[in-house]
Amino acid sequence: MIIPTLTRALRTPATRLGFNAALNRNFHSSLPRFIKIGDPLPNLDCLQEGSPGNKVNLAEEASKLTKMIILGVPAAFSPSCSSTHVPGFIKHPKTQEFDQVAVVSVNDVFVMKAWGGELDPGADFGIRFLADPEGKFTKAMDMGFVNESIFGGLRSKRYSIIVEDGKVKSINVEPDSTGTSVSLAEHVLGPE
Repeated sequence: MIIPTLTRALRTPATRLGFNAALNRNFHSSLPRFIKIGDPLPNLDCLQEGSPGNKVNLAEEASKLTKMIILGVPAAFSPSCSSTHVPGFIKHPKTQEFDQVAVVSVNDVFVMKAWGGELDPGADFGIRFLADPEGKFTKAMDMGFVNESIFGGLRSKRYSIIVEDGKVKSINVEPDSTGTSVSLAEHVLGPE
């Protein structure tokens, strides 16, 4: 009979039923921090540019600029990031309307410096390649995902965020975290 079985289960301590482990694993004491339109960027000195000692705080910089665009990419040197996502913004004429363009990836600063040197060898386009080695910036915006079989651990979702006067104006995050559709230059900035 189902009623006595259910009653017995309700009287059995949750630890014996294995519920505590499941609750502890899936319960978070804070709300999701997904960045939204109107928010300022996370005020963190955790991004690096060029060398580990050169810390970058995009929130501070955005507050002093009129227009900024941030591109989040899953991995430096990956095919989609290197041939489609970032080059699309490098080539798009409307990119010049921004005071700053920053590419952020959960990679070390040396990889990001080398990748920037490959995509913009003479630094002619002024695009900044910023490392988020511990993923702190990415986590603060709730833009991380884990795919150990391909990327080995925490990575940034592919996104583009437009910031105006220090506040987020638009957010374009790829639904599957890595695809190339809504975050591309032609979608975000319009046709060339």
